[in-house]
Amino acid sequence: MPISRTFALLLFAASPLALSAGSESLAQEADRFATVEIKAEPLADGIAVLFGAGGNIGISYGPDGTVLIDDQYAPLTPKIQAAIADLGAEPVKYLINTHWHGDHSGGNENFGEAGALIMAHDHVRERMQGIQKSGNGNDPASPVKALPTVTYHDGIKLHLNGDEVQVKHMKHAHTDGDSIVFWKNANVVHMGDLFFHKVTLPFIDLNSGGNARGMLAAADKVLAMVDDDTKIIPGHGPMATKADLIAYRDMLKTVIEAVEKAQGEGKSLEQVQAMKPAAQWDVNPDAFIKGDAFVEAVYKSLEKPAHSEHHTDDHNEDHAH
Repeated sequence: MPISRTFALLLFAASPLALSAGSESLAQEADRFATVEIKAEPLADGIAVLFGAGGNIGISYGPDGTVLIDDQYAPLTPKIQAAIADLGAEPVKYLINTHWHGDHSGGNENFGEAGALIMAHDHVRERMQGIQKSGNGNDPASPVKALPTVTYHDGIKLHLNGDEVQVKHMKHAHTDGDSIVFWKNANVVHMGDLFFHKVTLPFIDLNSGGNARGMLAAADKVLAMVDDDTKIIPGHGPMATKADLIAYRDMLKTVIEAVEKAQGEGKSLEQVQAMKPAAQWDVNPDAFIKGDAFVEAVYKSLEKPAHSEHHTDDHNEDHAH
């Protein structure tokens, strides 16, 4: 089964949409998340990361209200809200999705119902509405309350809680709707699934407009923004530093170059996989993405035209709005 479809099924199984399958699904859902603990790690004054199940959550809180970056799975919302309250923060006023996958946006409906203003890239709303022209999206569409009500093309700035929060779109990387969130004064950046730190090789969702070249470009762009003191929140895995991100960028570059060279020599996907170009980083037997799957995504990425210039679904991706 293709990786992207496997991942989509995994997300669906953990999404509120799956509950319509009946009470058995509801019981499985409750069991799956019953033992999950939401753990907070303070990063700066009024900024923390929350670890649970699914994508890591960033949070900024203070006099202007609580800003949440991603929200994991729907059944975890009460636990996430409790963890937010334990930090001394108000209920969520603003919510930003780094991309559309359900382990980062599954709680949207709950937070939307509770009054949060949801923001994300244009393509996040489209995929959650299930109207994209290619690849995976929600089917049926997400409830209206789950959808981002403020969307952007290149990015957006928020001036909240004494900081300038820079939200920047990174083209065709993990998906076609990825954003990074950078707290300029606090020197903290949330990279969403543009950065998988230590727990797995990267997942590149080709069916959602992802591309290995874009993953590498995103890592380089973030590296240009950070310094040795920056605290980096990856989409999955423990907190990271600039040195960690450099190592991740170098891994991406090394694997992409090896696959590109082999492709240029006419090698098939199977032949390239047999070369094991990602072997030295393929060290976690429980990883979601292992070496062959990662190499397949890189190989298929390189078969496509350069990611931004020739993508027909991109609504003038290369023109500033």
